[in-house]
Amino acid sequence: MGIKKHKSQHISAYIDQSIKESEKNQIFNKTVLSNLSQADQEKFEAYAKGPDVKIPYQMIHQAIECQTIKQGGAIAAKHRDLQITYGELSRQASYLAVQLNKLGVGPGDNVGLFLERSIYMLVGILAILKTGAAYVPQDVRITPKSILLKVMGVAGIRVYLTLSHLIEKIPSSVNHTILAIDDLHRSSGSWKSNISTKMCVTEVNPNNNCFILFTSGTTGTPNGVQVTHGNVCNVLLSRPGNLGIKSGYKVSQLLNIAFDMAAWEILGCLAHGGTLMIRDTDFTEVARQCDVIIATPSILSKIDSTLCHSTKTVAVAGEPCPKPLAEQWAAQCQFINSYGPTETTIINTAQLYFSYPYSLTIGKPTPNNTVYLLDEHLRPCSIGSIGEIWAGGKGVTAGYINNIELTRERYQPDPFIANGGMMFRTRDLGRWNENGDLEHWGRTDDQVKIKGFRVELDSISTVTESVKGCQQAVTLKISNEKLVTFVTPLSVDTQNCMDTIGARLPYYCLPSTIIALSEFPVTDRGKIDKQALMDQVHKKTVHYPS
Repeated sequence: MGIKKHKSQHISAYIDQSIKESEKNQIFNKTVLSNLSQADQEKFEAYAKGPDVKIPYQMIHQAIECQTIKQGGAIAAKHRDLQITYGELSRQASYLAVQLNKLGVGPGDNVGLFLERSIYMLVGILAILKTGAAYVPQDVRITPKSILLKVMGVAGIRVYLTLSHLIEKIPSSVNHTILAIDDLHRSSGSWKSNISTKMCVTEVNPNNNCFILFTSGTTGTPNGVQVTHGNVCNVLLSRPGNLGIKSGYKVSQLLNIAFDMAAWEILGCLAHGGTLMIRDTDFTEVARQCDVIIATPSILSKIDSTLCHSTKTVAVAGEPCPKPLAEQWAAQCQFINSYGPTETTIINTAQLYFSYPYSLTIGKPTPNNTVYLLDEHLRPCSIGSIGEIWAGGKGVTAGYINNIELTRERYQPDPFIANGGMMFRTRDLGRWNENGDLEHWGRTDDQVKIKGFRVELDSISTVTESVKGCQQAVTLKISNEKLVTFVTPLSVDTQNCMDTIGARLPYYCLPSTIIALSEFPVTDRGKIDKQALMDQVHKKTVHYPS
C-alpha cells in the first residue's frame, strides 16, 4: 500500500527561506530600535539574544545512534520489570522502520504514534525517525475520539503504530494501516538481528519535521505544530536544555507523550546516553530513583523532594512555577525554571535558580534563540516596561500544519536581527528586570478588567504564594466584579492570604473569596485545570486524575 505524501509545502515555503537566512551571521538591525534610548538599545541587544552555540548533530536520531555506537550494551530504558539496551532499541527500531518502508513511509510523511507509555513507544519513535518521517504522538487511552479524528485528518496520517490492546481505540478507516508493535515483535522472534542498527535516511535535513504536536485546545481548536529536527537538536543538544544528562544518569518519563515536554524527557535522555525511567501508575516511585526530573510545576508539587536523594537536576516548564516550590527543590539540587510554548520548541528561556534572596524568573534566551518584548505596534518596549513576548531564533517551529492563515497570524519575519528568520507571537506578557532576566507577567488573556480596572491575575497569585504555608495559588475571574483565588494545601490560612493581598495590591485586586484545596486538579498534560476550578466555584465536582 502506498502512502500519500503530506508535506504541507505551502506552509513550509512561507518559512523555509527565513530559516536559511537565519543561519547567516546574526546582527541587530539598528533602525528598528530607533524608538528606544541609546541605553535601552544596548540593553535590548544584550538581553534579547541567547549565546551562539554550534550544535553537534543536525538530526536527533543521529545523536541517539551515536550512543548506540558508544555504548550499545548500556540500558536505554526501563519500564516496570522490562528494560532495553541501546543496541537492542536501535536494532528493533531498524526492523520496524523496514516494515514502515514497505508501506511507503518516508521523508515528508507523518506517522501516528497512538499508544501508551512503554518501551515499544521508544521503538516506534526511533523507527519513524529512521524512515525520515515525523511522528504524531497521542495517548489513545485518554484522548477523546473527536480529538483523534481531528489529529488524523489534519496531519494526513495513513499509517499508525500502536499496541495490540489499543487497536480498537483508533477510529477505523479503509485508508488507514495500523501496525501493533508488540505483535510484530512476537511474530518476528529475534527482531531480525541481521538488520543494521545504522539505518538512517540521508535525505533528511534539519528543516524536516521531527514530530507534530497538537496544542491542548484549551483556548480553541487544537492545532498541529510542526517541530523540525533543527528545532529539537538546538534545545536538547546544548546547555541548559541538555540538563547535564550523561551515561549512567536516570531520567524520568512522567508526562503525556502528546505534550512537548515529553520529547524533552525521551529524546533528551536518549541523545545523551541516559536511562529513561518510564513511569507506571505511581509516578512518584520513578521520580525517587532519578538523577534528572522534568515536569510541570503541578506534577512536581506532588513529588516529595525529601525522598528524592539521587536527584541532581530538576527542570520545570509549561506553566508558572510557584516560588515556594522552586525554593524547596533548589535547596537540594540544581533547579531550572524555564519557559516556552510548543511553537518555540519546548523552552525558549531558562533560569538556573538559586534560593532566596534571588528572584525567580523565566531567565534568559536559550542558545541560538531570541526574545523580544513588543507593544501592539510591534515596536520594542523600553527596558523595565511590560510588553508582549515574541520569540525568535532556531527554536521557532515550521508553523501549523495545514493552517496557513493561523501561521501567518502568529509567525512573523524577525525585523530585529539581519537574516533573523521568523519570530513567534506567544501572547504572554513579560518584563526585563535589572539583571537582564525575563519576568513572566501572565497571558494577554489573563490581563482582565475588574470594576473597570486592569488586573494581572498572575500578580495576585504571586503575592498569595508569598504567604507562609501557601505552596501554590491560582486566580480566576468570575465576573466583571469578582475574582476567586485557589490555594494549596488545605491548611493554608486563607484570611492571612486575604490580608496580604489587601496590604500589597490595590483594593480591586482583592478576591471575593479564597478557596483552599488539598491539591489542584490537573489536565492530562500535567497543568492546572482551570476549568475544573471554575466548576468548583459553581459547586460542581472537581476530579483529581491519578
